[in-house]
Amino acid sequence: MRIFYGAAHEQFSPDEALRHSQLAVRAGFDGVFCSDHFQPWWEPGESGHAWPWLGALCATTEGAVIGTAVTPAVKRYHPALIAQCWATLEVMFAGRVFLGYGSGESLNESPFGYDWPSGAEQLEMMDEALDMIRRLWNGETIAAGSKHFKTKNAKLHTRPLKPPPIYVSAFHEGAAKVAAKYGDGLWTLGDPEQAPEVIETYKGAGGKGEIVLQALVSWAETDEAALEGARKWKGAQPPEYYVDDWHDPPRMYEHAEETISDEEYKQQAVISADPAEHVKRLSTLKELGATSIAVMNCSGVDPEGAIRIYAEQVLPKLREL
Repeated sequence: MRIFYGAAHEQFSPDEALRHSQLAVRAGFDGVFCSDHFQPWWEPGESGHAWPWLGALCATTEGAVIGTAVTPAVKRYHPALIAQCWATLEVMFAGRVFLGYGSGESLNESPFGYDWPSGAEQLEMMDEALDMIRRLWNGETIAAGSKHFKTKNAKLHTRPLKPPPIYVSAFHEGAAKVAAKYGDGLWTLGDPEQAPEVIETYKGAGGKGEIVLQALVSWAETDEAALEGARKWKGAQPPEYYVDDWHDPPRMYEHAEETISDEEYKQQAVISADPAEHVKRLSTLKELGATSIAVMNCSGVDPEGAIRIYAEQVLPKLREL
């Protein structure tokens, strides 16, 4: 089972996230994923661009696989541009990159003057975009594009010998079926109430790839410090943010604090000073069917200390599972 380290561009500046991720690779994580946002979930926050950052991390590490969780094609990115970026990364760092693909959030699309689409349209765009990316990687010239993504003889002139894997994010049945259709794997949250149904749908639709389950974690010297260090991540927890038209970070954080208690938050995330608690909580992800675990480090008090603790006391235990 592979264990990925998560770099949060919303929480840390690009240079900090780069340093943390380099440390994580040296600490023994098998891969690194990062968020791909235009805005953070709260203010004040950070918002470094993921794509140049991926190249910097690939160039300064060895061995680990690296990608996003997740990149969408809505308004901000055209699928042809995504296809070009990951083709370029794969040519330069063969076998070391992956594309985490998702439907996106209004948070990162509405600032570009876009009216957030319905759930059905989001799913339709996801299908069209992934189809286009696959076709471009296969060397096709796409004359006119699709309903949502127009082209005029779009073609990739630089392509890798082998395309990078795509892990498709899914929180519901429709997206899970799209993941089975186009993806090399499924990426979803390690929620014991939600994940089994999503995984079952993915496999029932023919999906046979990786099962990547993601968890938010925070470590500090005390439980109280671990909670406060990750408190701002409450702003990313309400499920409606991933479907409905929410794009004002201060209001989003305010709404999250109003609707999610600290106790509920600690059930959703792994927030503890005890490394054994991290091992216990993350081990349940394998029981849910994970072939890879994605650990988003939200330890705002001491992110590098969290990496050290994971290297010494968490990763070795998880490897034994």
